[in-house]
Amino acid sequence: MGCGSGPATLHAGGLCGQVLVEKSLKGWKEVEYEVVRDVADNCITVCNMENFDPLGVHTGESIVIAPSQTLTDDEYHMLRTTAIKVVRHLGIVGECNIQYALDPHSNDYCIIEVNPRLSRSSALASKATGYPLASVAAKLALGNLLPDLTNSVTLSTTACFEPSLDYVVTKVPRWDLSKFDRVSREIGSAMKSVGEVMAIGRTWEESLQKALRMTDPAIAGYQPHDEFVAESEEELNRSLQVPTDTRIYAIAEAMKRGYSVDRIQSLTAIDPWFLWKLKRINDMGQILSEYTPKTLPAGTVLQAKKSGFSDAQVAKLTGSTELEIRALRKAMGVTPFVKQIDTMAAEFPAATNYLYMTYNGDEHDLDFEDKGTMVIGSGVYRIGSSVEFDWCSVSAIRALRQLGKKSVMVNYNPETVSTDFDECDRLYFEELSLERVLDVYEQEGCEAAIVSVGGQIPNTCAAPSLADRAPRPPALPTPTPRAAAAPTPRQTHPDPPRPPAGSRSRWARPASTSPARRRR
Repeated sequence: MGCGSGPATLHAGGLCGQVLVEKSLKGWKEVEYEVVRDVADNCITVCNMENFDPLGVHTGESIVIAPSQTLTDDEYHMLRTTAIKVVRHLGIVGECNIQYALDPHSNDYCIIEVNPRLSRSSALASKATGYPLASVAAKLALGNLLPDLTNSVTLSTTACFEPSLDYVVTKVPRWDLSKFDRVSREIGSAMKSVGEVMAIGRTWEESLQKALRMTDPAIAGYQPHDEFVAESEEELNRSLQVPTDTRIYAIAEAMKRGYSVDRIQSLTAIDPWFLWKLKRINDMGQILSEYTPKTLPAGTVLQAKKSGFSDAQVAKLTGSTELEIRALRKAMGVTPFVKQIDTMAAEFPAATNYLYMTYNGDEHDLDFEDKGTMVIGSGVYRIGSSVEFDWCSVSAIRALRQLGKKSVMVNYNPETVSTDFDECDRLYFEELSLERVLDVYEQEGCEAAIVSVGGQIPNTCAAPSLADRAPRPPALPTPTPRAAAAPTPRQTHPDPPRPPAGSRSRWARPASTSPARRRR
């Protein structure tokens, strides 16, 4: 049996001399469904998710995409129907997580596990859809029915609906393995990640690049990274074959060296759809490197932003600075649009304050009249920064509400209370970077920003950006130079009298207590 998802490591000790392998599922896709059911047998699937890595890597260790991007319509409905049948057969009331292994070359599938409870994936599914799974599951356990519960997105329809997403969510784990010496960086069925991030975009390229930057401020996006170094082709091939915490950067390095999509797919068993999207990002980076800030066309800038490139990435590729590229694209009219989390497929108007920014749009979904106070969150959990900073952020939001002030929360951690959209007046599920903090601050017209409650990231990234835009005191007039004054005669004082020879000063240390005497 496995540990979470993926195959288990079997140890045949002295009690058994052989291991019988009935079927290998290596290279199969891993797909999850979140299902809820009430006592009246109303049953729906809230969210389906797909792993970037093939079967063998724990869901908590893999990049996860919601909704699934590579399933056909037949495959999606086949697994959805099976999930509902399983939940009804087992008589589960509340929330359930079902994980599948799906053969990419046929409709053959296996159920890896059924979790009749909230799992780590449930938190991701809740934030990805705006459907509060924990709250709904608790009410269903008390006997409430899905048609009687209110839809948290529309505030007017019922919770007995299946969300329809017009955006893409990408979850990327955060590892801190580099803090330890001689530790294996391979990932598998065991959990090694210390946290995770979630990014929202209108395309997977946009969503992925945002998510990679969220894991660490030092990461610019999908491109080769300093943490991954492969000096030889054999070393690079092994890094592609064996899943590690840096495999996404190994793929970026392979594409930079000219590896084809087919060759990378044969080494990684990752679905070609994802690899072709990654190649588009790689090609966009090569196009940008052919320009300078003076020759960079507005259309190319817009296409790069739609593919998830940050101002810092564009600046590095074109030989400029982040602030220069920011000023350039704003002069070109290339700015992001604010979108609501809308899971109703435009059948009903969304009334949620759950927001994200994207360049794949042409208008804002709401107006900006509140002029609230921005609270910058703590970002991803990591060694040395955990839930204590999220408690500070939530406390700041609640204090603003008590003072009668509107709050604007910016954070991207799906495991935190601060990213519950009912905690604040407006929630931006976005990066905590110089570029995005300024985008939100300027678009909302915030009257102030609180950077002291989120730990290190807000102070190192957001505080300088806001300080540069704060009003500065007027410059003081330059003082008129004065004529050199005559030097003042130096006053001399007589030396203090010395004690007579043989006498002891009252400040002298007794010989018996001298440190040198004691050491001897």
